[in-house]
Amino acid sequence: MSQNHLSLIRNFSIVAHIDHGKSTLSDRLIQECGAISDREMTAQILDSMDIEKERGITIKAQTVRLSYKADDGNTYMLNLMDTPGHVDFAYEVSRCLAACEGSILVVDSTQGVEAQTLANVYQAINNNHEIVPVLNKIDLPASDPEKVRKQIEEVIGIDTSDAILVSAKTGVGIHETLEAVVKRLPAPKGNPDGDFKALLIDSWYDTYLGVIVLVRVIDGSLKKGQKIKMIAANAVYQVDSVGFFTPKKYFCDDLKAGEVGFINAQIKQVADCKVGDTIVLASNENATLLPGFKQSQPVVFCGIYPIDSSEFEKFRDALGKLHLNDASFEYEAETSTALGHGFRCGFLGLLHLEIIQERLEREFDLDLITTAPSVIYKIHLRSNEQNAERGSGEIIEIHSPAEMPDPTKIEFMEEPWIKATIMTPDEYLGSVLDLCTQKRGIQKDLSYVGDRAMLIYRLPLNEIVYDFYDRLKSCSRGYASFDWQMDGYEESNLVKLAIMVNAEPVDALSFITHKTRAESRGRAICMKLKELIPRQMFAIAIQAAIGGKIVARESISAMRKDVTAKCYGGDISRKRKLLDKQKKGKKKMREIGNVEIPQSAFLAALRLDE
Repeated sequence: MSQNHLSLIRNFSIVAHIDHGKSTLSDRLIQECGAISDREMTAQILDSMDIEKERGITIKAQTVRLSYKADDGNTYMLNLMDTPGHVDFAYEVSRCLAACEGSILVVDSTQGVEAQTLANVYQAINNNHEIVPVLNKIDLPASDPEKVRKQIEEVIGIDTSDAILVSAKTGVGIHETLEAVVKRLPAPKGNPDGDFKALLIDSWYDTYLGVIVLVRVIDGSLKKGQKIKMIAANAVYQVDSVGFFTPKKYFCDDLKAGEVGFINAQIKQVADCKVGDTIVLASNENATLLPGFKQSQPVVFCGIYPIDSSEFEKFRDALGKLHLNDASFEYEAETSTALGHGFRCGFLGLLHLEIIQERLEREFDLDLITTAPSVIYKIHLRSNEQNAERGSGEIIEIHSPAEMPDPTKIEFMEEPWIKATIMTPDEYLGSVLDLCTQKRGIQKDLSYVGDRAMLIYRLPLNEIVYDFYDRLKSCSRGYASFDWQMDGYEESNLVKLAIMVNAEPVDALSFITHKTRAESRGRAICMKLKELIPRQMFAIAIQAAIGGKIVARESISAMRKDVTAKCYGGDISRKRKLLDKQKKGKKKMREIGNVEIPQSAFLAALRLDE
């Protein structure tokens, strides 16, 4: 195989903010290259999951190989990767960028540069990508390409003199986009005649074939029948078949340097497929690892439990298969008094948590319950004699309120902070500033890009994970955009708020919060639970407590039968006797009765809007 084959390959990804038209642009590029007949074409063809279609968002990055006959007479092989836009799926984007040499940056010509546009394009620049700017949605009356060109140059600093004007909906500018990909993006580098070496980009579980891995071949080539080795996992497998997506699955004889395709090798062990691993031929003894990409760091943690405890094994199996397809969430087993056996899972954000939960319920038919999301806190313990068994002055990290040690042993606590970039039209600036202040934010910078304000804020992460994104959208009528990254730990006055129902702590509802917030949050949760817990034959007390101090209480009165209905007239003592008898019965019932908290009550209490 010659170097010439490499010069006819282009690997590129499409990056943009949410809803700027990445998946629709992919549809048009696929159509223009004739990869799919018009009869088979559907909207957002690369969004293959039901959740993606229903929510209208991309969750998984998808790859497709297109064959394009360019104006210069050559036929090029284009490997296109459609990436998600949402901040919670930034890890998907980083994996795609590591496998490509160039990016198409899509910017909505009616809305301009948004926070996520910045985050994704900087990620592409850090990967040394060549970038082709594309201004989408020029068919809309509100489109203003000139203003947006200026904005891109001011904010990102990319030359937009040759930006392509496109309408992915109507198909305007699609041919020009493909020509730009071929002319402006570099061909992949690699040694076609060297030893086989590939980067593992993604993997998923197929019920019939086992684990299938998606790879980007760097050097050499791979044929079916050869034996491969995953270096990090040190596992050897024989290749059954290789192929690529057009978007349909297409089997071929071999995968060559520069190409992106899948390998099926009867891989049974889910744990052997580590995203970012290097794959070589089993005979290659002294192969070195490719740089891969850094592990994602989960920031939001919650416990997930099967409602029916007999489904625990099925749940464990499902998590393993899903983790294969989404390496950015982590899980470890944990037990709770109220909920039994389950897993403490780590996610990149609240939408990520919601999607994983929904995928588990749909794809694996599980009924699950989720505890309140929390972040990682650092606790500095007191160094004294009584505390010697825990180590003196030790720092421990806790993911859940249940792990919090006795308050008397704590010197101080630190919570994670983030640096947020918020872009908003000028008229909503006041309400956005107000929201950030409510969330204990510290303003770092405020600048203007045209008529849009760009805010840089430091915010505590635990204020963000609940409902910040939804509230930001509602206070700016959907126009503000938001992106963030971690920004270290700081000491904070934090307390654990325990929720008790009939003096029994409900560990699934307890959480750690700032002291100034604890009372109002406790009161709100108690009121919410009062509405949601069904009445019993005995009175129920719902309380919120910090340590031994009750800060809020609500009572649900008992359902009662009118035992005195049959007494009309006569002596009061007769009625008293019946009422006392009823009271005794209720007391007994309360001792043996337990309060079932319905799942809807858990979820509603967790989604508490302050």
